[in-house]
Amino acid sequence: MAAHTHSEDASTHALPPHGVVLAATPLGNIGDASDRLREALAQADVIAAEDTRRAKNLAAALEVVPRGRFVSNFDHNEDARQQELLAAARTGTVLVVTDAGMPIVSDPGLALVAAAHDAGVPVTCIPGPSAVTTALALSGLNVGHFIFDGFAPRKSGARETWLQSLVGERRAVCFFESPHRIAATLEDCVRILGSERRAAVCRELTKTYEEVKRAPLGELAQWAAQGVRGEITVVIEGGAAAAPEPEDLVGEVLRRVDAGERMKDAARDVAKAHGIKGSLLYDATLNSRT
Repeated sequence: MAAHTHSEDASTHALPPHGVVLAATPLGNIGDASDRLREALAQADVIAAEDTRRAKNLAAALEVVPRGRFVSNFDHNEDARQQELLAAARTGTVLVVTDAGMPIVSDPGLALVAAAHDAGVPVTCIPGPSAVTTALALSGLNVGHFIFDGFAPRKSGARETWLQSLVGERRAVCFFESPHRIAATLEDCVRILGSERRAAVCRELTKTYEEVKRAPLGELAQWAAQGVRGEITVVIEGGAAAAPEPEDLVGEVLRRVDAGERMKDAARDVAKAHGIKGSLLYDATLNSRT
């Protein structure tokens, strides 16, 4: 018997007869465009683009002649476009693309995809470039577990609150930042997370002047103060905060018990939030009452 081999024919790449198709576009290097993206641009009935001019330029650079019409679909009009695009997806294919990377990930697309799922309209995805996974891979940090927080808050007060929530975060955190705010954000990171916590600032990913600066936050803040340009993705390594002792959390459990919770439930939830065993906290709480 001949060995089974995986092969693809032209039908593998064909778009579905109708529905919503999300497609990742190159971050900067046009060579990262997939064959499936090319075929989707050529075949889709509607191309819902964050910027129609950039989408048309992408198609031209890929030597693709789209047969469908282009429709703008960006942050400020995607809610209004939702029903129009959903109607188009019931009978044809609506391709959703953003300026770079994967739709929905800090980019437009969520309103349409959520509505399509609710309406039973098929949704599929053409995977591809992502600034998040690219930066994580390039960072050289411990990113086996990570969270993605979109863009860092613009206002200093909100940014401080956000960073405070990361003090004890053991997972790496990845986020986007503007070149105009990166210096201030890194200064806040040093003040709240500490100068020795390791991080990487990745800019202009896949482009000619790609750069990955990996160093403790204190060093990165000094570097960014000189001025940083381009599209920026930051990765900060998770903290190594020690888990608290059960006795330190007894007061929190008792406050929840006084508010009406069962002691066992309160101990379990508080312990889970702080990364310790629920049974140890439950026993410590019982002992505090004897």
